Amino acid sequence: MDFKDIKELIRVFDKSELNKLKVKEGEFEISMQRGFEGGVTTVTTSAPVAQATFAPAPVVASAPVAVEAVSAPKSGDIINSPMVGTYYSSPSPESPAFVEVGSTVKKGQTLCILEAMKIMNEVEAEFDCKILEILVKDGSPVEYDMPIFVVEKL
Repeated sequence: MDFKDIKELIRVFDKSELNKLKVKEGEFEISMQRGFEGGVTTVTTSAPVAQATFAPAPVVASAPVAVEAVSAPKSGDIINSPMVGTYYSSPSPESPAFVEVGSTVKKGQTLCILEAMKIMNEVEAEFDCKILEILVKDGSPVEYDMPIFVVEKL
């Protein structure tokens, strides 16, 4: 299993509803679990030292990320984060935000970007709606299934 395969496996795991995953291919083994160490996804790998055909992926030892507490929304439907990442309201610091409070959004329109492992993932509206509240600040970390928008379906 090469580095690209491992990155893809992590991406798929982040988007899934699985809490734990263990994959073994030959002597290579990778385990991932969600919801431990303060909500941070933990990834561990092991590979035999004698294997010289590829270098095993580095084990990422991350400290728990402090995620701001989100107050319960007053009313409306919630759009949750589909993955773990960093929330960005616009495609670049100089660009206007994709949406603002009061914006009317069509199905398929980009709401924000979530960056995970240097990959920018656009989050699109799954239905027509009006943005009532944005629960996350630009540049803040978000967890899987964390509320990010309060909307009113149209």
